Amino acid sequence: MLVHFEQAKKGTGANAFTLAEVLVAFCIFGMVTAGMIYGYVQANQMSEWSSQSQAAMSYALQGMERMRAVQWDAEEGNTSTNGPGTLDLLPMTVNTNTGLKTYSTVDNDTLDVPTTGQPIPVTDNITVTQIHNNPALRQIVSQVVWTMHGTPFTITVVTLRAPDQLQ
Repeated sequence: MLVHFEQAKKGTGANAFTLAEVLVAFCIFGMVTAGMIYGYVQANQMSEWSSQSQAAMSYALQGMERMRAVQWDAEEGNTSTNGPGTLDLLPMTVNTNTGLKTYSTVDNDTLDVPTTGQPIPVTDNITVTQIHNNPALRQIVSQVVWTMHGTPFTITVVTLRAPDQLQ
């Protein structure tokens, strides 16, 4: 078997890349790298938002459960002091616009998310509205607002509550 090698003539550049090919390759590499970095940044921001959203949901549920735990007996006319039907620990006031009994409170705190920067402030607006008298029924709305990168976000939890069960 005979192997024959040809040597390229000097100065023709037949076995090398041209400057244009190298520049195109660098441009393609740069676009791929930029896309990968952009994807990483987006995934990081989505992860950050998800953790803050979960913490805000937990905060909203805590506020709602705090209002559900308040003792409330539906028999408002009962004035005895030693039996069921005598206690409503939620100071409801009559809303002049709607005529409904309401109770509102606002809690300011920080989200329970580990951060390396500033704590994340959160506001929980809790509103309890007596929507029906017979049967007695209250609506509890816990609305949590927090800000991420200058954009406000809101999570709202709504539930209904009946009075405490009488024995």
